[in-house]
Amino acid sequence: MGLVKGFLRAMLMSCRDWIGALADVIFPRTCQVCGCALVRGEEVLCLDCLLAMPRTNFHKSPTATPVIRMAADAKICKMACMFFYSRKSGYAAMLKKSKYNGHPEIDMHLGRRFADELLADGFFDGIDAIVPVPMYRWKKFWRGFNQAEEIACGVSQATGIPVVHNLEAIRPHATQTRKSAIRRRALSVSYFEVHAPKDLEGLHVLLVDDIVTTGGTIGACAHALRDAVPSIRISLLSLAHTTYT
Repeated sequence: MGLVKGFLRAMLMSCRDWIGALADVIFPRTCQVCGCALVRGEEVLCLDCLLAMPRTNFHKSPTATPVIRMAADAKICKMACMFFYSRKSGYAAMLKKSKYNGHPEIDMHLGRRFADELLADGFFDGIDAIVPVPMYRWKKFWRGFNQAEEIACGVSQATGIPVVHNLEAIRPHATQTRKSAIRRRALSVSYFEVHAPKDLEGLHVLLVDDIVTTGGTIGACAHALRDAVPSIRISLLSLAHTTYT
């Protein structure tokens, strides 16, 4: 009986491999950066593009200018960004494809992959919950998903840390890049709201977003969280950070 089960299991695995290979021929999977066909074991990015990715290594460089700035402006404990964002690069095009062409699986995969890498460095030690940067409900309805939530889900899959949706965007907001730090803090009260502060008391949360530029939105979220929950500690994870500082 055991031999029969083993034979059937091998046959099933063989059929799955054959179906997967056939699907790759009919609907070839391609690298989201260079467009080359992906081979078995590759997902979203080919190995060459993964190795060529312009890494920030902020989690290993606590004295880097963006890390120090975020620590000062938003009181961020620690910060990890996967790669530097340059508008004309294939990596930027990959994130734009996810956002505007409806491919949330890209964000989830990258979040999971980046979290797998950070686990070895102990980045998630002491972090209790993951909080994605919220999107106003009508904007999320028209787009179909929130990139930050997809990234957060990928991070959660890799780490087992729960995602909590306690921070809410209560009205639409434009980019806060050109606003002063004082203006951003004032706007945080009107744009973001913590609806269950007691659930976050004493926690160390990981704020997750797709791209960080000057940190305007992150700062507003952090201020809203800290104003509602003074005992909270906040760290940051994003897929990308703009190249200028």
